[in-house]
Amino acid sequence: MSKRERLKIGEGQISGYISIFLAVLVLLGIFCFRYPEQLTTPEFRNIYTKESVQILMASGIIAAFFFALLSIILSKKFTLALLGSGIAGLAILMGAFTVQGRSVEKVSWHFGLDWMLLDLLLMTVIFIPLELFFPKNKFQTKFHEEWRTDLMYFVISHLFIQFFGIVTQKPAILFFGWIGLDKLHLWVQNLPFIAGLLLAFFTTDLFQYWAHRFFHTRVYLWRFHSIHHSTQHMDWLAGSRTHFMDIFFTRAMTFIPLYVLGFSTTVFNVYIIFIAIHAVLIHANTRVNFGFIKYIFTTPQYHHWHHCEDPKYYGHNFASIFPLIDIIFGTYYLPGKEWPAGTGVHEGNYPKGFLKQSIYPFTKSPFDNDLNMEERSDR
Repeated sequence: MSKRERLKIGEGQISGYISIFLAVLVLLGIFCFRYPEQLTTPEFRNIYTKESVQILMASGIIAAFFFALLSIILSKKFTLALLGSGIAGLAILMGAFTVQGRSVEKVSWHFGLDWMLLDLLLMTVIFIPLELFFPKNKFQTKFHEEWRTDLMYFVISHLFIQFFGIVTQKPAILFFGWIGLDKLHLWVQNLPFIAGLLLAFFTTDLFQYWAHRFFHTRVYLWRFHSIHHSTQHMDWLAGSRTHFMDIFFTRAMTFIPLYVLGFSTTVFNVYIIFIAIHAVLIHANTRVNFGFIKYIFTTPQYHHWHHCEDPKYYGHNFASIFPLIDIIFGTYYLPGKEWPAGTGVHEGNYPKGFLKQSIYPFTKSPFDNDLNMEERSDR
């Protein structure tokens, strides 16, 4: 149970934080317009238009002032409202309503600030209301003691999208690039859309399953993956808490079937969007059980059991998308409508903060002497 009080609807604090959030997004968006070569992602510039983003930014400024006013009306306090309005005012002075898009020169490197802002906006619009109205843990506040750490993981993983994209593709290209795969690619790309999408889901999830299970069964790798499991506050940001070595290995393994089978651009894009949303969903603090769907696709209840802090439930639910894969390999566990009593790691005291957690796996692991990782996986 969180020591901090959960925000309540109708008291004005939520409106105040929304105002600040929207104003900050617009302010950072201005930098994307001013420095598109360094701060925007070429793949995404081909999807959204400058006109649509300009409308989005103007709407964000208007909404920021609206929620600031609403915060004052509901709370009779000015602190959050003034901060949100101040940031929105600064964004206007910097050109929120007047900044213009321009042609972008090709550069050798970039940060994914645009991808980070758009994804952050989308995830908050979807999951904060879900957690607010249908929480699993009713006492857990959005601002628990480690929310800044999880937000930092989210920001870093998105800003360095180019780096992670390149390094995770290298293993597949290195080992399979010499094989003539043109005929296989053509056959896969000619599959009906649904068939191709299901094939992409299943093959990537199969590779991800074994990569994930491997991280649970090897002490040295567990040092890195245990960072992801160290959170005791499961919410939509918790899935972002992943060590960069964990990201590299798991994404590299997942990319192998994507590269070898050569799915169409449409299938690939839909897969990426689905995974981005679904990975956040299964960590969310929501009690929604999804009915019979939970036996077809993994859900928050399913994945929360994977994060269970009780050692006797270790070694279950490694699949990212399909519970069927866990059933096939004997690692399935879903006890009706029951949820785990708590999440986190039973052993060890983990450091707090992004930098300390990034360094921690390279130091002595608390599990080296007192935990057999093979036993951990097979329980």
